[in-house]
Amino acid sequence: MDKFRMIFQFFQSNQESFMNGICGIMALASTQMYSAFDFNCPCLPHYNLAYGLGILLVPPFILFLLGFVLNNNISMLAEEWRRPQGQRSKDPAVLRYMFCSMAQRAMIAPAVWVSVTLLDGKCITCAFCTSVPVETLGNASHPRLSQGEVQRVLARIPCKEIYNGQQLIANEVAVRYLRCISQALGWCFVLLMTTLAFLVRSLRPCFSQAAFLKSRYWSHYIDIERKLFDETCAEHARSFAKVCIQQFFEGMSTDLVAARCHLPRKAPADAGEAAEKLLGITDQGTMNVALKSWHRCKPPLHLHPPALPTGNAWAGEGQPPTHPSVPRRETAAYYSWV
Repeated sequence: MDKFRMIFQFFQSNQESFMNGICGIMALASTQMYSAFDFNCPCLPHYNLAYGLGILLVPPFILFLLGFVLNNNISMLAEEWRRPQGQRSKDPAVLRYMFCSMAQRAMIAPAVWVSVTLLDGKCITCAFCTSVPVETLGNASHPRLSQGEVQRVLARIPCKEIYNGQQLIANEVAVRYLRCISQALGWCFVLLMTTLAFLVRSLRPCFSQAAFLKSRYWSHYIDIERKLFDETCAEHARSFAKVCIQQFFEGMSTDLVAARCHLPRKAPADAGEAAEKLLGITDQGTMNVALKSWHRCKPPLHLHPPALPTGNAWAGEGQPPTHPSVPRRETAAYYSWV
């Protein structure tokens, strides 16, 4: 249990580790789904190809979309891409890094599905059973079968229990031929994916390591900034609700005192602390203005001392940031006659 707890804590350490764990779980789930899937080839001409390629390609596409859905950064990427320019410029390199990072993780489960499917060979056997070279592997000079009948007989190769073309081509020969081709394609696909992953991991630092570090840093910054903003809004909402409820009960106590029912209770000590956390935003309209301002004109990524607020908008909007005055250095020169 301690090892599982350590692994779980590692997955929760940051967003990247969490998404790596989600992608690993999805990869394992894809193999379990394929193992539990009951593959039934229709064994009919013009249907085998659609069924086999559908099982090979449609589930990976669904897993790819599911990988994007489970990634929390997809909403952050869309928000950063669609937000107005405001006081903070949008860096296309950061957006590309976020999209490529999500796409790489979302491709893990589909790649595992395609690899397992090709190595198993059932989909290729079902899809291309009518393309078996009868001239090479069987008896192409069978006089009693037309071309359409030959296609119908070959379409029953994946269904061993109803196959009746042993005189044309042996079922075991055709299945082994197609399965060998499928396994060869599967191993080539695994080698291609492994080579691409190796090249991306090893050659990327050789060309654009500085740009990669910059994009990665600001991607993490956007994620952390969004989390802190959500936490701040939640804390403000809690303080706002606490003060609102406290004022409601104080009003009720005042009414009860006026009606001579009972004396009002003493206000709790944490009401003042909750009021301090409101930061001057004490009504719904002002809070809505603050939320819209955060979306439309995020503050620039430049730290400077806060300026005095002007009106409902926060100070410094549309003006250059103020910097602390640097003290003037005075130099004294002494002359002496020797």
